[in-house]
Amino acid sequence: MKILAVDTSGPTGSVAILEGDTVLAEVAVTSTQTHAKRLMSAIDMTLWMAGLTIGECEGFAVTTGPGSFTGLRIGVSTVKGLGFATQKPVTAVSTLDALAYQFPSFPHLICPVLDARKGQIYTALYECASYMDWERVVEDCAVEPRQWLKQIQGLCLFVGDGAHVYKELIKDALGRLAHFAPPYLNTIRASVVAYIGMRQIQDGQLVDVAQLVPHYIRKSDAEIKLEKGVAY
Repeated sequence: MKILAVDTSGPTGSVAILEGDTVLAEVAVTSTQTHAKRLMSAIDMTLWMAGLTIGECEGFAVTTGPGSFTGLRIGVSTVKGLGFATQKPVTAVSTLDALAYQFPSFPHLICPVLDARKGQIYTALYECASYMDWERVVEDCAVEPRQWLKQIQGLCLFVGDGAHVYKELIKDALGRLAHFAPPYLNTIRASVVAYIGMRQIQDGQLVDVAQLVPHYIRKSDAEIKLEKGVAY
């Protein structure tokens, strides 16, 4: 099964095509430009590298959050368009899943952490029950780091840009119980998103393309201002 996956949840966007266990092509771009200006070019490049047309892809996967509100909207709207155009299955992947699933046999807790700004992190907690079999212990949430760390009991592997930002705080709170992924694994890879997406599609975890939306977790500044009746 050929899966095209897209991640635009952070500063580095990526596109990958997976067939079975083989990554046919993967492109990652870090730029000061918005994802809107480079995503379709990255998709075209990935298809060219894989020697495929968009019609030959058998399914699509996209990270729906948490992450950058603007970035998520761009990725989701692009994959919605591809899904509508090709009538191929689409599935939504958590950015936190994509970080945690890079460690298929880590025998302790795995904690993906994304910097949510405003003194918060996006995070969740996982255990790897057996090889390639992850169990989510705590669902996706937006929380203050100190409050979150009080919940963690036991040896834990931290991964993600938030793990880098709050590394000293984590070390102070957990000491030797805290382990950190190497920096090159702190960025979400579309190939991992594609693998998760392939499993989800095979398991029937599909999303109605019309209902595909970002999973922000917390409200945007615009929504908060609107609720407070602030004009802008």
